[in-house]
Amino acid sequence: MTSIYDFNTTSGKGAEVKFADYKGKVLLIANTASKCGFTPQYDGLEALWQKYKDKGLVVIGFPCDQFGQQEPGDNAQIEEFCRLNHGVSFPLMAKSDVNGPDANPIFKWLYSQKPFEGFGEGETAAFMDKMLSSKDPEYAANPDIKWNFTKFLVGRDGQVVARYEPTVAPEAIEEAIKALL
Repeated sequence: MTSIYDFNTTSGKGAEVKFADYKGKVLLIANTASKCGFTPQYDGLEALWQKYKDKGLVVIGFPCDQFGQQEPGDNAQIEEFCRLNHGVSFPLMAKSDVNGPDANPIFKWLYSQKPFEGFGEGETAAFMDKMLSSKDPEYAANPDIKWNFTKFLVGRDGQVVARYEPTVAPEAIEEAIKALL
């Protein structure tokens, strides 16, 4: 059975990152962007990282420019923005595609394990559904990533436990994280 531990990627600083090094940890993985309406979620992700990193949580950000070109910078600019504006100290990987032929294999695996099931309830969720369906009537049928700040929670066994769409704030995931820790 494949797990997150079977994958490697590249950090924002260009170093190889082996997910096998995170064995036994709970992972919260998100595709991120610096110029998005959901960018304030960096604060919530950092708060979870600070609160639970000593208990086994690792928050990992994958900057992505596929949605509205909302991540235009290079890796160094992204890291500086995140550090200065949101105090981000959790690991940031190299800027990556999350959909399409050049998608990071980690994201292909993540959404194959937990496909898109809708944005849920609420005004923001309804807006996202309307906006995306107007651009692509088949979008709901695809398992892929729909927008910035889609989050995946991975258990200590390396398997995907849950997928949270951008409309779900990091704070709303805290109970699920605590249950896995």
